[in-house]
Amino acid sequence: MGHKIYLSGPLFSRGEIAWGERVKSFLKDRLEDVEIIWPHEIVPCQALPAQIFEANLQALKEADIMVAMLDGSQVDDGTAWEIGYFFMQGKKIQGIRTDFRRAGETDNSRVNLMIECSCQGIASSLEELASDLKRLLD
Repeated sequence: MGHKIYLSGPLFSRGEIAWGERVKSFLKDRLEDVEIIWPHEIVPCQALPAQIFEANLQALKEADIMVAMLDGSQVDDGTAWEIGYFFMQGKKIQGIRTDFRRAGETDNSRVNLMIECSCQGIASSLEELASDLKRLLD
């Protein structure tokens, strides 16, 4: 595999898990030579919190690109932490936000400025996400 993409986002409801599955499947169908690492699949939910943390931390270290799912009235706090950690490693982050609500400081903001400025871009659809990722992978 050429690139490892870490798929970051909340996993606390059936809807969030279904959206993550859809994003992962869509990207696997449209991107070549990538492995998608999704925290929902790397350690069981019944694991101890420290085990979940360590498994996700290792996956963040191994990945070279992150896709951050940014829907919601505010970005999920775990996702925000992962974005900051990934950004500090000097790695590329591509966001996706299909939520039409404004969640930032200005009328033009899509999310909190710290999140927005950490991302290479924020796509509004799966098609736009795939296109943006293809540019980042080249």
